[in-house]
Amino acid sequence: MYVKIENTRLDYFRNNQEGKRAELYQGILDSLHSGETVASDVGRRVILPPTFIGGPRDKKRRYLNAMALVQRYRKPDLFVTITCNANWPGIKVELLLGETAQDRPDLVARIFRAKLLVLKKEIMEKKYIR
Repeated sequence: MYVKIENTRLDYFRNNQEGKRAELYQGILDSLHSGETVASDVGRRVILPPTFIGGPRDKKRRYLNAMALVQRYRKPDLFVTITCNANWPGIKVELLLGETAQDRPDLVARIFRAKLLVLKKEIMEKKYIR
């Protein structure tokens, strides 16, 4: 279902390029004038908006936002990662007989978020950061 929705979004962007000023980015003559000689690189380019998650403009926007935070607050002191464990007692208790954690992604997401918030609160309250 995710792939179908993503494909629909990409089709929309492909068919509605006039609002994104995509004509500025395309054209065979423009490619030749810019020195492009590989034929596979020449063609109709589809410009994705920055709201398309995972697109190049989205990644650039996220990078620039992160650099702005570093500039304002300096480099981070901690790099914290947390992974979810399907065998956490909080998950096991809530599963019905015969269910697995893969059957209840809503439950796993809720418990993961709760544990993440506890970890963030513990880091902030115990003053692990300066």
